[in-house]
Amino acid sequence: MKKHDLSVFEIEKEGFRLKLEKNPSVQAAAAMPPAVAGQPKPSSTAPETAPAAPKAIESVPLKEVVSPMVGTFYRSASPDGAPFVDVGKSVTEDTVVCIIEAMKVMNEIKAETSGVIAEVVAENGKPVQFGQVLFRVR
Repeated sequence: MKKHDLSVFEIEKEGFRLKLEKNPSVQAAAAMPPAVAGQPKPSSTAPETAPAAPKAIESVPLKEVVSPMVGTFYRSASPDGAPFVDVGKSVTEDTVVCIIEAMKVMNEIKAETSGVIAEVVAENGKPVQFGQVLFRVR
């Protein structure tokens, strides 16, 4: 993970799933707005700080749905089809949120978390990398 500058590694095969995270507390600080992330103590003391606290509180509960592979991101099953999910839609762990095409194989990607879609980060039809944020869920 250090060699390739990875903060998250996830693999799933034949019913076995492995997820490794390097410094989860550092990721929480990286998800905060730049003004808050630059403060000396961005972790558990951030909500106690003065004016910047509301933004930190808003960004902390967001969970990220990340790409489990390299490929092309598609929001719908067909070019003229409706997106699997949109901002404001409720999702569960088994909800298909997108498709990633890798080597001519269409892979359905599930949310793997419950909540409401707060943001669609990836751009439809564009390449995504392993571990890249696709959606943020509240």
